[in-house]
Amino acid sequence: MALHVSLQALRALEAAARHGSFKHAAEELALTPTAISHHISKLEDRLNVSLFIRQTRKIVLTDAGRLLATATSEGFTTIETALASIRQLNEVVRVSTTSSFAALTLLPELYMFNQHYPDIAVHIASGELMDCQPHTIAIRLGNIKEVKAQDRLNVEHYNLFGYQSLQAFRASGTRPVIYTTRWKNMALCKPPLEAWLAENGLNKAEFDIREFDQELFCVQQAIAEKAWVFCSETLTRRLCAMGQLRPISNTSIASELCYYIPGKNRSQTDNAKRFIAWVQELILS
Repeated sequence: MALHVSLQALRALEAAARHGSFKHAAEELALTPTAISHHISKLEDRLNVSLFIRQTRKIVLTDAGRLLATATSEGFTTIETALASIRQLNEVVRVSTTSSFAALTLLPELYMFNQHYPDIAVHIASGELMDCQPHTIAIRLGNIKEVKAQDRLNVEHYNLFGYQSLQAFRASGTRPVIYTTRWKNMALCKPPLEAWLAENGLNKAEFDIREFDQELFCVQQAIAEKAWVFCSETLTRRLCAMGQLRPISNTSIASELCYYIPGKNRSQTDNAKRFIAWVQELILS
């Protein structure tokens, strides 16, 4: 049978044992010395054991009192450490995502989140491997069919982006270069370039297709060479708004890929929920 004791009585015991005084314990806990003595007496009655030897000018722990005081002190320290950690988790939102999403979408727009929530610090780490650290928001690219519906942030749509129109390239007599992605993770579905070409009445043989293993590199190289890049609309939205790229066609195509957050709807801190809601709006805007 569980033994129920008062948390306040344990607080009184721990403080009295630490100070060696009911008076000083009372000052710390904003109680009277009589109240401290009463709490400890009730605890002794409940346990049927003496916890202190009460002398004229001091109190001395018994062996049983020393055992309980040590355990209580350690327990309160553990609780206080956990509370501090939880408080810190709510103050700092930790995010792990791909290099391309971080560089092209998340970091350039992060100032908007900071304007709305200036008291929330966001720490972003990028990399191509999944970060499984607890309390980290992992924003990843995955195959739609393998991602739970509640974890998805979007369905990735792809288009061809660049500077010049198809007609301008044909008039120049040059063979257009298209940069596209061959994923490091071979399990990911390919960007739907061939389906897009077919949808737009074009043939793959008309183009010089070049590949990098990250969309970020494809975009950077296309801008540097004034070439074309077949890329997701999510990653190129800001560059198009700035005039560095523009869609070659009015027709984009849905892919079999999506951005997602594993366990998106699991219990998070309030600030993590705010960040996730902001990312969802950012991707879908």
